[in-house]
Amino acid sequence: MDFKFTEEQAMIRDTAEAFLAEVSTSAAVRQAMASESGYDPQLWQRICEEMFWQAIHIPEDHGGMGLGYVELVAMLEQMGRYLLCSPFYATVCLGVNALRVAGSEAQQAQYLPEIVAGGTATLAYTDASGRWDAQAVSTTCVVEGANFTLNGRYRYVPDGHTADLLVVAAREPGSQGASGISLFVLPADTPGVSRRWLPTMDQTRRLAEIELNDVVLDASALLGEAGQAWPQLSRIIDLATIAIAADQVGGAQQSLDISVAYMQERVQFGRVIASYQALKHKAADMMLKAEAGRSALYYAACISDEALAGSALADELPEAASIAKAYCSDAYFFNAGCGIQLHGGVGITEEYDIQLYFKRAKSTESFLGNSAWHRERLAQQLLDGEVAA
Repeated sequence: MDFKFTEEQAMIRDTAEAFLAEVSTSAAVRQAMASESGYDPQLWQRICEEMFWQAIHIPEDHGGMGLGYVELVAMLEQMGRYLLCSPFYATVCLGVNALRVAGSEAQQAQYLPEIVAGGTATLAYTDASGRWDAQAVSTTCVVEGANFTLNGRYRYVPDGHTADLLVVAAREPGSQGASGISLFVLPADTPGVSRRWLPTMDQTRRLAEIELNDVVLDASALLGEAGQAWPQLSRIIDLATIAIAADQVGGAQQSLDISVAYMQERVQFGRVIASYQALKHKAADMMLKAEAGRSALYYAACISDEALAGSALADELPEAASIAKAYCSDAYFFNAGCGIQLHGGVGITEEYDIQLYFKRAKSTESFLGNSAWHRERLAQQLLDGEVAA
């Protein structure tokens, strides 16, 4: 694939970079980390009203911009560079994708305009087992007449403590694997829903625990067909995985950039440490990692556009997602770790930003499956011709 940005895509990337360099400074990130919600609501409103980013790949029929996944990924890469603290990933890459993939026209017409107007959303499907496949769905849904009663607990839900809208997965009692899974959409203030944020190492993106206690939903909350939602949920997860890989590429690049900037200032033995050949080689290794990850990422973004359009290339989405996540996880963690080494002992202290990237690298490495998990998944796809449920 011969890929390069169009003029419009390059403009979107450059505009995002310029805006985030202004609003997502080191001081702003640290202030957001210390807040109760984990982000600045006023900045989120600026993003929604001035930049209109939350609507980037929402169809025009529902008030969005109608752009593609490549444009979204270009923007996410810049958000990863500047550690933007916002509900953007949860809302756009989880909530919007869930509604686009699994929602009916009526459900999209109801909920997507709310997100365009600045509402937030997220997806909850995994329990505390640490799994990211179909077995992670343990919340149960019981059919009672025309309604569904949901009970269970979700963990590791991005911005789940503040989201306005929840998309949740639940399974029929006694079902296993990919069978019996359903998707539902509900307001976060639905009776029986309780939420709390989880203390984590990386506070630049908050995770939450959501508990459902006898939550009663009618048929209008069901996304798709009851008990048959795993193919749709799997696609949503793959799209979200590619989005998190974009965040990782941006972080890997910024880890290199701020390390090189430090090396050009730090003087040791009468010369700047950037002049030492061994450190130049380390920086070159970091650049190679970032570029390899970026190549895998934008191939996966192109496949995502095909998947959302329903083309034949949609079958390649699981493979592309796993390749991107494996490469980008390794690249980010390698670059952030090397960045700390290039900074020396001060690299892990709070005064320097490289430690924030190291924490984000570790948290995103684990989220939606680490590189080893994705390589095993990729091997199953290539050797067995199927995606493990």
